[in-house]
Amino acid sequence: MEQLFNQLSETLLNNLQNGEDLKLTIGGENSQFVRLSRSKVRQSGLVDDASLSIVLIKDERTCSGSFTLTGNISTDEATAMEELNRLRDEVGTLPKDPFVVMPEDTGSSREEHNGSLLNEEEAVSALSPAMQGVDLAGIWASGRIFTGNANSAGQKHWFATDTFSLDYSLITPDERMVKGTFAGSHWDQSEYENNMAKSIAKLRMMEKPGKKIKPGVYRTYIAPAGVADIVGMFSWGGVGEASIQQGDSSLCKMRQNNVKMSPCFTLSEDFTSGIVPRFNSNGELAPEKLDLILAGSLQNTLVSSRTAKEYGVQSNFAGEGESLRSPVLSPGDLNEDEVVQKIDNGIYLSNLHYLNWSDRPGGRITGMTRYACFWVENGEVIAPIENMRFDDSIYNFFGENLEAVTDKAHLHPAVETYDGREMGGVSCPGILLKSFELTL
Repeated sequence: MEQLFNQLSETLLNNLQNGEDLKLTIGGENSQFVRLSRSKVRQSGLVDDASLSIVLIKDERTCSGSFTLTGNISTDEATAMEELNRLRDEVGTLPKDPFVVMPEDTGSSREEHNGSLLNEEEAVSALSPAMQGVDLAGIWASGRIFTGNANSAGQKHWFATDTFSLDYSLITPDERMVKGTFAGSHWDQSEYENNMAKSIAKLRMMEKPGKKIKPGVYRTYIAPAGVADIVGMFSWGGVGEASIQQGDSSLCKMRQNNVKMSPCFTLSEDFTSGIVPRFNSNGELAPEKLDLILAGSLQNTLVSSRTAKEYGVQSNFAGEGESLRSPVLSPGDLNEDEVVQKIDNGIYLSNLHYLNWSDRPGGRITGMTRYACFWVENGEVIAPIENMRFDDSIYNFFGENLEAVTDKAHLHPAVETYDGREMGGVSCPGILLKSFELTL
C-alpha cells in the first residue's frame, strides 16, 4: 500500500494547477477478525481495506473528500483525478477560511513496527482453550494498520504497525460481567493464559451475592482500565487549547486560577512507544514527549496550528481536534499486589462506564461503576457491589483525594473499529483515593 500511496500522491501532485495546494492522507489495515459468543467462534474473516483523503486548498478556501481504494493503480488513479476535479468544482463556492493551515515541508519520516502475531490459521486454537468453561463474548482483531501523509510542499510520512487485541466480557448466569482486554504487538501464549485466568477468578467473585451500598463517599481504588476511561475524558474539552481559550475546558481553573492537582499526577503526550505516528493530518510532527500536567501543575496544552493562528499562540502540532493521541499517566510507588490490603475498607472498581462531563468547567465527571466492582472489608474482597452512579471532580480524585498511584502502567489500547481499526491507547496505572463520591 505504501507504493500505491506514493504513486497516487505523485499523480495528484503532478496535476496541480496554479494556486492549488494539496494534502493527502491514506489509512487502512490488513486484519483478521474473529467474533466470539459463549466462548465459541461465531464469525471469522479477513479485511484488507484502505481509503485516500484529499484536501484541496485554493484562494484561502478548503474542500475535502475521500474514497475507498481498490489496490489497482489505474483504477485508483482515475478515481483520484475524478475526486480532485470534483473538489475543484466545489472549492470556489466556499467561504474563505482565515485560519487555513497551509502545507509545509518540515521533513519527512518513515516508521514500520513489525510485531510477532499469531498466524491466521492458529488464532482460534491459541485463544480457545483458556476460555473454556465460561461464557465469553468478544472480538479478536489482529494484523497491520497503516497511515501515510503527503502534501504539495514536498513532505511525506509513512507509518505502519502490527498489533493484536482480544476485547472481551465474561458473563455470569445472572448476567453480571467482567470486562478485559489483552493486546500488544508480540504474542505471548503464557501471558495470555495468565490474563484470562485472572479474569476468570474475578468472574467467580462476581457469582457471589451482590452487595447494595448507599450513596456517599468511599475509600476507593480505580484499576488502570477505569483510569484510562477517565484520562480519555481529557480529550473532550480538557487539554485542548481552543477549549481553554473558549472558556469551556475542564482545565480552565488550572490556567486561570492556578489550581493544582496532586503532586502524584503527571500526564504526558508521549510518542516514544511507537504505537501511533507523531504526524497529524497536516503532516506536522508533534514533539516526542510533551508534559501536559507535571506533578499536579498545568505545563502545556495541546495546540493545533489552526488554534495557534486563531488565538496567536505557539503550535505544538496537535491534531485539529486537539485530543490526546498517545497519553501516558506516570506510575507511582504503590505496590500493585498490595492494593486490596491498602483499601482496607472501601470499594475496588475494575471498570467505569457511560462517562460524561456533568460540569465541564468545574471538572465534574459522572458515570457508572460496571464490570467487576467489589466491596472490600479489612483488606479482603467480600462481594460484588450493585451498579452505582458516581459524580465527582477531577480536582478531588486527581487532587487532594489522590492518595497513591500504583507502580505499574498498563497499556489500554484503542479497540474501536467503526472506520477501521484504531491505533494507540492510554498507558496508565491504578489510583487509590481517600474518598470518591457515589451518588445513586
